[in-house]
Amino acid sequence: MTVHENYYEEALDEHLVKLLPIGLRIEKVKAFGITKPRLIGDIGLRAYFQLYKKAKQLIRDGKIDFLYITIPSFYGALLGRWLNKITGVKYGIDYIDPWVHRFPGSEKFFSRHWFSTQIALFLEPIAVKKASLITGVAAGYYKGVIERNPHLLRTAVFGAMPYGADARDHLMIDTLGLKPYLFEKKKDKMQLVYAGAMLPKAYDVLEKIFNAIQDDLISFDNVEFHFIGTGKLANDPLSFNIKPIAEKYNLWQTVVFEYPKRIPYLDVLIHLKSADALFILGSTEPHYTPSKIYQGLLSGKPILAVLHKQSTAIKVLEDSNAGVILPFDGEAGLNSVRNQFVPVFKRFFDFVKDFNPAQISHQSFERYSAKQVTGQLADLLKKIV
Repeated sequence: MTVHENYYEEALDEHLVKLLPIGLRIEKVKAFGITKPRLIGDIGLRAYFQLYKKAKQLIRDGKIDFLYITIPSFYGALLGRWLNKITGVKYGIDYIDPWVHRFPGSEKFFSRHWFSTQIALFLEPIAVKKASLITGVAAGYYKGVIERNPHLLRTAVFGAMPYGADARDHLMIDTLGLKPYLFEKKKDKMQLVYAGAMLPKAYDVLEKIFNAIQDDLISFDNVEFHFIGTGKLANDPLSFNIKPIAEKYNLWQTVVFEYPKRIPYLDVLIHLKSADALFILGSTEPHYTPSKIYQGLLSGKPILAVLHKQSTAIKVLEDSNAGVILPFDGEAGLNSVRNQFVPVFKRFFDFVKDFNPAQISHQSFERYSAKQVTGQLADLLKKIV
C-alpha cells in the first residue's frame, strides 16, 4: 500500500504497526505541507502528484494487476482514471463514505458545503468512468453512483462488504500493556463509550436522545456517555461536536463527556474494553451501517444501539444476542426516538445487569471477520483480472 509519509508517522504508531502482517510492503511518499493561512488541507490533494508518480513507477516496475483506491480522500479516486489511461491498469474504488453527499447547508448557494457538493458532482463521473470495480460497506453507499453513472452496470462489478474485524487485534491490547487514559473507571457509574466520527445526519438523532435524557434525569443519575474522537477536526482536542448539544440540554460533564481528538486504533480498543457498555448511534439515512459494530461485538461488551430500521447492523446485533436496539424510521421517526429512548434504556440497564460475554454468538458475525471479508474482495477481483 502507498501512504503519505507524515500520515504514516502520525497515525501508524508503533503499536499499530505490530498488527501488520510480516512481509507487507509499504511505500511512502511526501506531501506538500499545510500553509498558513491554510489553503489546502486535504491530504489527497497535497500528496496527489507524489502518489501518482510513485504508483506509476510501481505499476511499470512490477506486475500490478489491479489498483484499489479507498475514499476519502475523495480526490484520490481520480488517480485510478489517470493511471488507467497512462498504464492500462484496471482500477476500483471503495466507498468508505459517499462522495456526492448533501450535507446540511448544501442547499445554500455558494456556501462551503454547496461548493463541496458541486465539486463532487463534477469530479465523481470523471473518476468512476473507467472503473472496473465499485465497492462499499453497504450497497447504499454506491447506489447514487449507479444512478448518476448507469453505464457502470455494464462495465463494472459491484460488491457490498462491511469492514471486517479481527479478534487478534483485541488480543494484542492484552500483550501491549495499554491502559485507558481519557476517563477513570467509576464503580457507581455505568459508563458507555461511543468511539468514532459523527455523521452529519446523526446529530438530529442525538438531539432527540439528549432531550429524552433531560426529561428523565433521575433515570440517568448513575450513567455516563463518553464520546471519543467525535470532533470536527481529527487532531484538535478542542473541536467539540457533542459538547454544544450536551450543554443545550444541561448534560455536559454530568451525563455526557466528549474527547474530540482522534486517538490511535488500539487506544480505542482499550477504551472499549474498559467501558461497561458501548453506544452505537445510527443515521437518518438507511444505507448507513456502522462498521464499528463489529469491533463492539469483539470487545465482549453489551451494546445499546439506535439505528435506522433498514440498517443491516440490526440483524447482526439481533443474531449475536449482544445488546438492545432502538430502531427508528429515518427523519420521520425522530420523535419516536425521543419517546422510546428512556424505556429502551431501562430495558438495556436490566440487560447489562445479567449480561455475560459468553452469551455473544460469535458465529452470527463470523462472515464479517476480516478474513471472510477479504475473501469476498478476492472473489470480486477474480471476476475482473
